Amino acid sequence: MSEINNGGPRRLHRSRKGQVVAGVCSGVGEYLNIDANLVRLGFVVLTVFGGMGILLYLAAWVILPEEGEDTSIAETWVNKRKS
Repeated sequence: MSEINNGGPRRLHRSRKGQVVAGVCSGVGEYLNIDANLVRLGFVVLTVFGGMGILLYLAAWVILPEEGEDTSIAETWVNKRKS
């Protein structure tokens, strides 16, 4: 987590490093500079208390672009529907 940012703005994305399912927790952890396991624990707690963890995770999976990509899954779907 001690990577140099190269002067550019930080972007929230799904990380390819340390991903378990889709890289959402790894990406959020990198963005917030915390351990991805704490983010995973947060999603589990939200899931147990009301089920929001699963919905938030799925929404982040669709909305956040993968590391190195410019568009998310949602943007790809919208662009395909327009054409």
